[in-house]
Amino acid sequence: MHEWQVWVIAALVLLGAEMLAPGFWLACVAIGSLVAGLVSAIVPGFLAPTLSFAAGTLLSLAAVRPFLLKHIHSESHGVRTNVDALIGRIGTVSERIDPVTGKGRVLVEGEDWRGASIMDTPIDAGDRVMVVRVEGTTLFVDKEG
Repeated sequence: MHEWQVWVIAALVLLGAEMLAPGFWLACVAIGSLVAGLVSAIVPGFLAPTLSFAAGTLLSLAAVRPFLLKHIHSESHGVRTNVDALIGRIGTVSERIDPVTGKGRVLVEGEDWRGASIMDTPIDAGDRVMVVRVEGTTLFVDKEG
């Protein structure tokens, strides 16, 4: 087996392993292996392919990985999840929100949460409120309309 074939096989194995590991790290190492395989096919020896492997890997980490993270594995597609999905939702105060005592409960989408007023004003039970932000398990709300 030729040296360039070993580099190409290593690249294919790394690309396969990338499917199991997040972050596109192994894909960048696979690109470095492909570069080393190309150089190894042209320039025999140990030094040139090894240096081209290192250079190809570093360049792909600097150029290819950020591109892949931005376009393929972006942080958000405008869809909020978990408690962030509650922001902007309308709820009902189930227990009076009192900034002095720090007590209050809000019912949003069938779930009962600790509530706090963003204006530091009391909000009576039964009032409709909108969730403005979430900190831990506390929903900061404002009176609706």
